[in-house]
Amino acid sequence: MKTQFPFYASIIALVLFSCKTVNSASTTLKDDGKITVTFVQINDVYEIAAMQGGKVGGVARVATLKKQELAKNPNTVMVMAGDFLSPSVYNSLKYEGKRIRGKQMVESLNAAGLDLAVFGNHEFDIKEDELQERINESTFNWIASNTFHQTKSGVAPFVKTTSSGKEAFPETYMMDVQDEDGTKAKIGFIGLTLPFNKAEFVSYTDHFEVAEKLYNELKNSCDAVVAITHLSVDEDSILARRLPGLALIMGGHEHDMQFKKIGDIYITKAHANAKSAYVNYLTIDIKNKTRSVVPELRMIDNTIEQDPATALVVKKWMDIGETNYEALGFNAQRVIREAGEPLDGREEMIRSGKTNLTRIAVSAMEKAAPTADVVLLNSGSIRVDDILQMPITEYDIIRTLPYGGSIMEVDMKGSLLIKVLEAGRNNVGSGGFLQYSSAVNYNPQTKVWTLKENSIDPKKIYHVGLADFLMTGGEANMGFLSKDNADIIKIYPTPTSSSDLRSDSRLAIIKYMAELGK
Repeated sequence: MKTQFPFYASIIALVLFSCKTVNSASTTLKDDGKITVTFVQINDVYEIAAMQGGKVGGVARVATLKKQELAKNPNTVMVMAGDFLSPSVYNSLKYEGKRIRGKQMVESLNAAGLDLAVFGNHEFDIKEDELQERINESTFNWIASNTFHQTKSGVAPFVKTTSSGKEAFPETYMMDVQDEDGTKAKIGFIGLTLPFNKAEFVSYTDHFEVAEKLYNELKNSCDAVVAITHLSVDEDSILARRLPGLALIMGGHEHDMQFKKIGDIYITKAHANAKSAYVNYLTIDIKNKTRSVVPELRMIDNTIEQDPATALVVKKWMDIGETNYEALGFNAQRVIREAGEPLDGREEMIRSGKTNLTRIAVSAMEKAAPTADVVLLNSGSIRVDDILQMPITEYDIIRTLPYGGSIMEVDMKGSLLIKVLEAGRNNVGSGGFLQYSSAVNYNPQTKVWTLKENSIDPKKIYHVGLADFLMTGGEANMGFLSKDNADIIKIYPTPTSSSDLRSDSRLAIIKYMAELGK
C-alpha cells in the first residue's frame, strides 16, 4: 500500500504556516497616527544634593524620575529652563586650583541625563571664560533664540567646543520622534531668556519679536512648537497670547512653582532646587493635526530613590565642598536649629522689606560687632531665594549667603549714613535694598531717619558695622560708598581669623542661631 504521508505533511505544514502568519499579523501594531512625548522639566536649580535632612530634592532623584518615565516612553526628554550655574555656594569654592563656578552642576546634570537647556539670567553671573568652560563640559544641548555672545569682533551665537569641533548654539532646535506603532512627528523648540543680566559678553534681542519670527518659521515644518523660557510668568502669559499656536511653555525664573493656562497653552514652572518637577505629556494627533498636553507636578522627595550613578557624582562634589567648608571654619552638616517657623529668604520679600531671616542676620551682625550704633546688610548678600525649612544646618546658612564676606566697622558722618540709608530705601526690588538695625526707622511723612527715636544728626559721627561689599562702591546707586569718601572718618582693621565672628558674617549668623535654638 502506497503511503500518503508527504501529502498530509504538506497540508499540515501549510495550515501551521497560515496560523503563524495570522498570529504575526495580529501582533503587529497599527499606526494610530498619535504620538506622545514626555517632558521632565526642572528650573532654577542651585543645589545638587537633597535638602531638609535629605528629605527633599536632589539631582539624583530627578535622574530616577527621568529613568522611570523613559521606561514608560522612549520619547522622554529632560529640560532645564534656566538658572543652574549660579548663584551657588560652590561658586566661591575651589577645586584643583580653580573656582568651581557651576562645574558641580554641569557634571551632575550630565550624569542625570539632561537633554535640553536654555540660559537663565544667573548663567551670566560667572565670568565669560568660566561660562565657556561649563558650556564645553556639558553633554546636553542648548537653545538660545534671543541670547548671543558679544565678542570683540561682534555678536555671534554662543559656541560649545568639544573633541569633535565647535557647535554653535541654535536659535531653534528640531527633534524627530517615532513611537512603537510607527507614528512619526517633528517638534520644534524656541529658547528665550529675559535680558536681566547686562554682562558685557552677552547680547540680547527682543524675546517677543524673536519668538514670533521663529515660531512662524517653524510652524509649517513641524507638528508642534514648544517654548522653553526663562522669563517672568507675566511675560510667559504675554507670549502665550501672542503665539496661541504654541503647544506648551516650560519656564523658569520664579522659584515658588507657577501653573497657568492661557487659551490652550499650559505654562509650567517647577519649584526651585528640584523640590519638584513638572512632567508634561504632549500628545500629537498627526492625522487630525491637533495637540493636547497633560501636565503633572511631581514632588521630588524621599519616595523617589536616588539614581546610583548620579548619586556618586553628587557625593564627589559634596565631599569637595566639605573640605572647603572645613578650611573656612564650618561644620556644614551640624544642625544649629531643630525646630521653629521656616525662615523666609525669598527675593521678592527680602528686597522690599524685612523677614524673620533678615532680622536674624542683622541681629547676628549686631552681636558680632557690639560697639556699632547701626549695622547694614545689602539684601543681595542673601541668595537662597527660598524658604528655609527646619532643621537648619550650617550648610543652609552657607548656601543662604554663598559669597560670605566680613563685617567691616567704620566711623562715618551722619550725613553719609543718611545718604546710604536713603539709597537703600530707593533700591527696593533689587539687591541693593538695605536691611538694617531695628533701632533705625524712616518716617515717610517727615522724610526723617531716626536712630533710637532720635533724628540722625548729619554732623555727628556714627560707628557703623556693614557687609564688606557695601564699602566697595559696587552696590546699586551706592558708588559713593567707598574707602575714599571724605565722610568716612575711620576704617577699622578687618579681622581675618575664623575665631573672630566678624571675619565671615555666616559664622556670626550660625553662632547666633545656635544660641537661639538652645
